[in-house]
Amino acid sequence: MTMRQYVVDAFTDTVFRGNPAAVCMPESWPSDELMADIAMENRFSETAFIVREPEEWHLRWFTPGGEIDLCGHATLASAYVVLRFVEPDTDVVRFRTMSGVLTVIRTRGSAGADVFTMDFPAFDLRPTPVTDAMEQALGARPIEAWLGRDLLCVMPDERTVRDLNPDQELVKGLPGLLANVTAAGDAGSGFDCVSRSFAPKLDVPEDPVCGSGHCHILPYWSSRLGTTALTAYQASTRGGIIHATVNNGRVGLGGSAALFSVGTILPD
Repeated sequence: MTMRQYVVDAFTDTVFRGNPAAVCMPESWPSDELMADIAMENRFSETAFIVREPEEWHLRWFTPGGEIDLCGHATLASAYVVLRFVEPDTDVVRFRTMSGVLTVIRTRGSAGADVFTMDFPAFDLRPTPVTDAMEQALGARPIEAWLGRDLLCVMPDERTVRDLNPDQELVKGLPGLLANVTAAGDAGSGFDCVSRSFAPKLDVPEDPVCGSGHCHILPYWSSRLGTTALTAYQASTRGGIIHATVNNGRVGLGGSAALFSVGTILPD
């Protein structure tokens, strides 16, 4: 079996920024073992696999550490591939996933890059005590902590988030699948919040721009700031911008994408 693979940088309009994802397009589903091997070979935080079905596309996401239930940047990358190379005359694509049917709408840019807006579920957050283990793992003490699928730690300021150098082995011992760390954006920055996302449990030390992490981060800040429209910055080395809305338990995540490469996988 051969399959086409696209490498797309998501949440950016420039290559070498944002979050890279591989998008594989087999004609039929490979084995789970083969998809896991391809994800391990790629070593991106996510490799997406998409197969066309009668009413929508079927999408699955694999990290180097295994399959995951929700991923934002690889969904954006998958929509970019479908709407650019397969269905260029439409602006809407629907993916059947482990998290239900996810819809992505393209807004065509008249001067700049197209924007792809994803309709994602928000994670329910419950408060959890701030612990010494969090401080030791992250290198700074949160002022609040919340738990959904992931751990969300709120820091006192943007500089603390940017300067973190967490102990990845200790992060593995924290609750939640990922550890998302956030703070309010500095005055004048143009960003409502900044964040970083660490996923050593999935063999991903830091996810450059984490869409599913923002399904925790953005509902928190929407409630705290009293607004449904936010602009977020992921302060990783690559960096990325997310334009978002939060309404009725759903998060709209918007961003651009840039194509890095197109190739063919030869697993046989």
